[in-house]
Amino acid sequence: MSPVIDVAPLLHPYRDRDGDGDRDSSSQGIVPSSPSNGSGPPTPNQRIASLDVFRGLTVALMILVDDAGGAFPSINHSPWFGVTLADFVMPFFLFLVGVSVGLAFKKISNKKTATKKVMLRAVNLFLLGLLLQGGYFHGRKHLTYGVDVRKIRWLGVLQRISIGYLLASMSEIWLVNNIMVDSLVGFARKYYIQWLFAIGLCSFYMSLLYGLLVPSWEYEAPRMDLSALTSGTQTIYCDVRSSLQPPCNAVGFIDRVILGEHHLYQHPVYRRTKECSINSPDYGPLPPNSPGWCLAPFDPEGILSSLMAAVTCFVGLHFGHILLHFKDQNQRVLLWCMSSFPILIFGFVLEMLGIPFCKPLYTLSYACITAGASGLILSIIFYIVDVKHCRKPTVLLQWMGMNALLIYAFAACDLFSVGLQGFYWQSPENNLVDGAEALLQVIVHSKNWGTLVFVILEILFWGLISGILHMKGVYIKL
Repeated sequence: MSPVIDVAPLLHPYRDRDGDGDRDSSSQGIVPSSPSNGSGPPTPNQRIASLDVFRGLTVALMILVDDAGGAFPSINHSPWFGVTLADFVMPFFLFLVGVSVGLAFKKISNKKTATKKVMLRAVNLFLLGLLLQGGYFHGRKHLTYGVDVRKIRWLGVLQRISIGYLLASMSEIWLVNNIMVDSLVGFARKYYIQWLFAIGLCSFYMSLLYGLLVPSWEYEAPRMDLSALTSGTQTIYCDVRSSLQPPCNAVGFIDRVILGEHHLYQHPVYRRTKECSINSPDYGPLPPNSPGWCLAPFDPEGILSSLMAAVTCFVGLHFGHILLHFKDQNQRVLLWCMSSFPILIFGFVLEMLGIPFCKPLYTLSYACITAGASGLILSIIFYIVDVKHCRKPTVLLQWMGMNALLIYAFAACDLFSVGLQGFYWQSPENNLVDGAEALLQVIVHSKNWGTLVFVILEILFWGLISGILHMKGVYIKL
């Protein structure tokens, strides 16, 4: 029996597929990449090492900002407007999904079969995300589990990735013209319908974001956070269009109507704004006369914003197509840079014209600068790793990229640390995880820097675990 466990394809890079876009991984598995001569596209079963490295870098960044963001708020998610290091993690994942999809469906002999497999994988990923982020697991410091199904969170990171993967894969199956690519003109003719579809998604998002009337609304605020209020019901007065502020935007309105306030993320990032925290940009007590919306729920992976986020997958598709059709390595890098810089510049232009960078809303300007940055980073990594074959310095990230889903579940979602915390001495606070972090804080004489050292060691630990799994030929994938 093969050691490959077929659990999750979008978090993994390219390997040549058969006609319907999916070989039987139980009989074939995945082999490590071998050095390319730079003269042709990937051969069957050859991994693109730079995709693994980029994916591993993204996973490492996720662990860093999630676990050290509390100690260093400057790298944590922006409270609302603006972009920080943490705000690039999700777009990086979505971009890499698009690249992988563009390579996976090189040939499609049976569109209906391919569609069924794509839909099944999207559903599996969505359900996995529901299990990991729906509220069943309570994270570090809580040795409990379980969720009230009346308050389960329907959307999350993997759910957003599943939506992007579904839309990108469907467009790859049904919206690509069956013509040969022998020039840039032929390249455009083959994929222009996909590009129009992506532009249509942007237009649909923008029309709702700026054109939908958001009415006033109510929510039940947590009573423990209310001081002078006699009732937990808060009324938020809106009745406006085109608002991008936390209380009255169309993204939150659509989620409240379709999903319901109890099924949204209950600790939104805007609780770290100056209006809602005296410790801004970190979490903290409410300041005097804080607005009523500070305690309102809001999902950063909402329905409308996820449709816009899927456009990042389409940018990744474009980069995957370049990798597929253009054989010269330097030409690939050149075309990637020629695609990345205009997108990046367009994002800054939009910001100057009044469309701010906002990760929770996934504004068009934010989508452009993060997608453009994704393309530039891939170009740099590809040139270093796959063109110049400088792989030893990045081998740890490459291993992590080969088992990105495993690390996401066990590290980013705290399953491993929570499991370790279940073994404690006398009281739950005396456990190996918290004890190791406290020891490092004492050694470096700083709580914040001790936490950072702990997180770096955590990243190295998962890199080594991934390396061991790689040597044994075990990859957790969908």
